Amino acid sequence: MKKLRAAVIGAGSFGRNHIRVIQQIENIELVAIVDTDLERARQLAGECHAQAFSSFEKALGLFDAAIVATPTVTHEYIVAGLLDSGIDVLIEKPIAASSIAGERLARLARERGRILQVGHLERFNPAVVVLENAVTLPLFFEVHRLSVFTPRSLDIDVVLDLMIHDLEIVLSFTQDMPQEIRAAGISVLSPRVDIANVRLAFASGCIANLTASRISTEKVRKLRLFQPGEYISIDYQRQEAVRLAIKGSEIAFEQFPVAHGEPLQLELTSFFDAVRNRTPPKVDGFQAANALRVAEAILAKIKEHADLVSETIRLRS
Repeated sequence: MKKLRAAVIGAGSFGRNHIRVIQQIENIELVAIVDTDLERARQLAGECHAQAFSSFEKALGLFDAAIVATPTVTHEYIVAGLLDSGIDVLIEKPIAASSIAGERLARLARERGRILQVGHLERFNPAVVVLENAVTLPLFFEVHRLSVFTPRSLDIDVVLDLMIHDLEIVLSFTQDMPQEIRAAGISVLSPRVDIANVRLAFASGCIANLTASRISTEKVRKLRLFQPGEYISIDYQRQEAVRLAIKGSEIAFEQFPVAHGEPLQLELTSFFDAVRNRTPPKVDGFQAANALRVAEAILAKIKEHADLVSETIRLRS
């Protein structure tokens, strides 16, 4: 089998993870590492026998597929340039700086006949994959994604940094956009929103409550789903899934068999398979743009709530 030639664009922490995993995948040759910090790109390229470049344009012609792990504000320019050049792309989430820009990229990929996959990593978590086959009629979601504070990704709000993973998963299970959004959030250790709580209501009657925080004392990654006759809980971190269901007059407990694996390796393998076989990616640009659109609406509601609180404080002071 002929090897696919791959490039990683962005040599920060996310890019380094991609570089590490790509080298473990058969029939993929990492040929280029691109970063505006050329010295950093050269150091990494030297470690994996690739070439280093300061811009993707200088490397065009050397690779068939690219992983883009650069700051969100650069996504549209870089990905549009790659798609126009006939390159298939996996881009880290969020897809772009706005849902409108994300839709532009999705349409461009479709027009150019290119694969555009977005790095909603949790869709490849083995526990989530098991849940996909167990969902019947979602009625209620309770989701918590809590992280210990780090200086990473402080250029975006916690909704775009952490919660967007769960938003995309909920949308994939409901197959619908929410009709009503209520949200509150506050800034604690950064200028952006660090903790947020959201309630989504869907036309089907399904309700989703989501909490995301990057100032927790512990790391928590859990989703609970309630549907007719049963309750399912998954732990993203442990890659575990359990179900409580009514069986006759009794409640039965079931531990789902989960084939543990590294989500990033599963994601990259899926992307390269889509590139090689010309099949639709698991999370395409349109799905990612929808998740981003909901995230934008949540941030607007958070601002409304913050303005209301500020006015209440003003009137009472």
